[in-house]
Amino acid sequence: MRNWQEFDLLTLINSKSYGNTFGSGMKIHKQLGKRKERRTFRVRNQVRRVRSDRPRLSVFRSKKHIYAQIIDDAAGNTLAAASTRETAICGPSAGGSNKEAAAKVGTALAERAKKKGISEVRFDRGAAKYHGRVAALADAARKGGLEF
Repeated sequence: MRNWQEFDLLTLINSKSYGNTFGSGMKIHKQLGKRKERRTFRVRNQVRRVRSDRPRLSVFRSKKHIYAQIIDDAAGNTLAAASTRETAICGPSAGGSNKEAAAKVGTALAERAKKKGISEVRFDRGAAKYHGRVAALADAARKGGLEF
């Protein structure tokens, strides 16, 4: 479910009466994109400031899948990664847009991190809220042995 501000803007775009009063629909879409970019940068900068000695667990949530990777920002390397697109995690025909699939990704990522000797990370949720699939992934990673 979208937050009420985005819902109101999208209702304006889809209505026929927004005309000259509110600008074009494309202008509103650009504003929504810029808002998402600002939110992403704000969260990422907060994560970088706190505990910069730990690698960063970055989560990206699309409509169909969820992706997670552990990144060493100092070296610019990806240390471990997992996603719902991998058949070893969710199977060949299973979708990746539910909490169970996100939990499987969190568990798999925690196992891969343990194999590499990583036990402490910083959590970067990106532009997504800490809710639903993102929270399920984080909880499963904690149960798998990652600390953040």
